[in-house]
Amino acid sequence: MMHGGAALIQREKEVLRLGTAPLFCLYGEISRKGRSRKTMNYRFDIQYDGTRYGGWQKQKDTENTIQGKIEEVLRKMTEKEVSIQGAGRTDAGVHARGQVANARMDTEKSCEEICRYMNHYLPEDIEIVQVSQAEERFHSRLNAREKVYQYRIAAGHHKNVFERKYQCPLHEYLDTEAMKKAAGFLIGTHDFKSFCSNKKMKKSSVRTLYAVQVEKFAQEIVITYTGNGFLYNMVRILTGTLIEVGRGKRNPEEMKEILERKNREAAGFTAPARGLTLLEVRY
Repeated sequence: MMHGGAALIQREKEVLRLGTAPLFCLYGEISRKGRSRKTMNYRFDIQYDGTRYGGWQKQKDTENTIQGKIEEVLRKMTEKEVSIQGAGRTDAGVHARGQVANARMDTEKSCEEICRYMNHYLPEDIEIVQVSQAEERFHSRLNAREKVYQYRIAAGHHKNVFERKYQCPLHEYLDTEAMKKAAGFLIGTHDFKSFCSNKKMKKSSVRTLYAVQVEKFAQEIVITYTGNGFLYNMVRILTGTLIEVGRGKRNPEEMKEILERKNREAAGFTAPARGLTLLEVRY
């Protein structure tokens, strides 16, 4: 006759052999659908219109952030607190077509079911494009190899009514050839401290820009930046400085001096958030 732990173990083995496992057993939690539950790392591909939000990152003084809205839905879905990490901490008013995030959570839902659930409850200006299972050590921000940002400038005299939320309303004709020449001095590995709004930042401000592409269209100028990482407001300050070059207020060669000075006051103005979009994160 078995007693105590031996009897309990024998009972569990018999239950599993017969295929009538209870909701909880010694070998882990088993769902009613027969699928085991454990914490998994999920990747989220996200797009959003950042016009009415206070940026990606959750803040103490407002619930109106992209991260906050997504975590609220994940909490509803899992009935637990879930922390989601974004690859790029976009500023207030900045948009994203290719934001990537990851979160660890415990759910019976498939990736497709998670995606449908989230899009059902999220606002119309935030969409989860895809959910997929990621490797356990995958981190959306720390593992990112390259990020691509695009800044759009309304350059002609006509308003683009349907794109106004995604363009800087400059409505000027700029010298794009001078801007291209200035952009050439930015490519490479440099200390971009002059192009950072965070004066108290203690971490390294060295970053690498692989490409800065300036394109001129009939009523728009588009600047695309590809780099291994970007400082706080870096793309918007780079753009503001390039605009000053395009206006003839700076010479393209001044970019070298601005980099060398490592002082925010040496660079140009911070371009408005509305023209900036995170296009892609590469791994």
